[in-house]
Amino acid sequence: HIPVMGTGYSADTPIRVAHLGITSVISILDDILLEKLRQFYARQFDWSFDEIRSTATDCRAQRIRAYLNLVKKIVDRKLDETKRLPFFEENEKQKYFDLLPETAPLKIAYRELLAMPPGPQRQRREQHLTDRMTAGAIDVNLMVRLDRPRCSPSGQPLGEEFSDAKSALRGFAQSELNSAMVFSAGVNKGLFSYLTRFPDFYRDADGQIRKRIILKVSDFRSALIQGKFLAKKGLEVAEYRIESGLNCGGHAFFSAGKLLPDLLEEFKAYRSRLAEEFQPAIRAFYDQQGWAYRIAEGDPAPLVTVQGGIGTHGEILRLQNDFEMDFIGVATPFLLVPEVTRVDDQTRDLLRQAEEEDLYISDVSPLGVPFNNVRNSGSESWIEKKAASATPGANCTKGILALNSDYAPFMCTASKEYQRLKLAEIDSLDATAEVKAAMRRAAVNKACLCEQLGNSALIALGLKTPGANAPQAICPGPNIAWFDRIYGLQEMFDHFYGRGESLVPADRPHMFAKELVMTVDFFEKLVQASDGSARDVDRLAGIRANIEAGMRICQRLARQTPYSGENLASITACVQAQQERLVGLERLLAGKAGDDGVDAPPKRLTAAAV
Repeated sequence: HIPVMGTGYSADTPIRVAHLGITSVISILDDILLEKLRQFYARQFDWSFDEIRSTATDCRAQRIRAYLNLVKKIVDRKLDETKRLPFFEENEKQKYFDLLPETAPLKIAYRELLAMPPGPQRQRREQHLTDRMTAGAIDVNLMVRLDRPRCSPSGQPLGEEFSDAKSALRGFAQSELNSAMVFSAGVNKGLFSYLTRFPDFYRDADGQIRKRIILKVSDFRSALIQGKFLAKKGLEVAEYRIESGLNCGGHAFFSAGKLLPDLLEEFKAYRSRLAEEFQPAIRAFYDQQGWAYRIAEGDPAPLVTVQGGIGTHGEILRLQNDFEMDFIGVATPFLLVPEVTRVDDQTRDLLRQAEEEDLYISDVSPLGVPFNNVRNSGSESWIEKKAASATPGANCTKGILALNSDYAPFMCTASKEYQRLKLAEIDSLDATAEVKAAMRRAAVNKACLCEQLGNSALIALGLKTPGANAPQAICPGPNIAWFDRIYGLQEMFDHFYGRGESLVPADRPHMFAKELVMTVDFFEKLVQASDGSARDVDRLAGIRANIEAGMRICQRLARQTPYSGENLASITACVQAQQERLVGLERLLAGKAGDDGVDAPPKRLTAAAV
């Protein structure tokens, strides 16, 4: 599958690739952006468009539902057109089958067709293959912590069901899609309970679930907790999606130093519990409701999948064969595939030229969560200019990330209003000039992600003009450093399926090596910021223990025979270098702990404290 990328970069990806059998994910965070895309595509297909205004009751859910229904309508039409195309010609139908992995039953049957002589038997085979063509799923993503209450246009508080996340969920639940909701970035029990209001999340008389649940999880314990909570309400998780905490795009979740190989081993060892422990509660709920519980024929146990930082076919084989992952998600490399993602030319060129040192984990997110970034983006330039002005910050027009309550409820730390108050507070502190300058830099270094993550797509569609009024934020994973040109859809799929020459150099570090370096980099920041207290030292010791446990698994993997295109040799040298770094960081932390005085008087703020 092609995972979600920002709010705009994969917002129309299903329209572009679902008819070719490729599953992808749309963010439904920004209903205003989706309404603009709905208008654009309605005009492209010469369909009527009735604007859903902000003054409309339940406008957020209505806009999301309307856009998703439009996407489905377009995908259905394109799939039907593709099915009507002839075989044995260079067209979208041929592309559909060419893109399939070589081991897929449908691909094997297609190759047999190509070897058949003309005649009735071949015609029957053609019809059989055509009937088996299906579109890729139009899945959606929702960050569950972004659930701000909303007010009416007149300023009156609306009911709980009109909060951001619940409205978005309602838009998906009431849509015509038969697909999955991907819940990410934490747990929201109120939102999960709200699922019970929509029958599409339960099995119908045929045992089918029209709206499936996918959970992005950071560890096995989180999967159990969330799965159990949902099971008590009769809700089943169709897929647990493991994501590398740091080696992926978008917001980076540190996961207390647990490396991806460690997480994957845990899921491999205990994944049977994901079905066994929840089934009794699910069946009990159906019994209480007086519903029949029917499982569709061939319905599998919950899938376990992985995404984040994958760059070669050999790494995919490692994930599938060693860790028994059911499916793999690849996102960042497709930012350089115009057939898949919606990226403006300037930003796409920036990604094409990006080197490893240009990709970094930043502090620009208003959520206070580390955010993958690339240097010299339109957003970075805009932030620098605003920071140097008399009025730093952005106009908060959408408020999706307005969750801070330092000065008033629901302010965004990237907004002008918040930064004005924050800078005034900093000016009043008893601190050195150096410290105040550092605090000011941190305060104004925030990106308006609500707007800027969607600008690139709007520029690419001709709906905005590049420049100061449309700065582009983008969140590639570090993997983009090894992809350096514009690619075609077919060649990118051939690369990841191991067909033909690799698109990346042989010395590209293994995904596990890259994740390890990034994790130790982040750990170093935590050590440098530590106050040396016993509690903090204990916390950091636990993180270091997790890193070391992951390194032992990496060392074991490095001794195995590599798959084609898999740079296992890079892991050995990487582990050795990071072990040495950890020893040095331990000494640094010990020095901080030694300086900690329980009875010491309060200190003025220092640069180290900041």
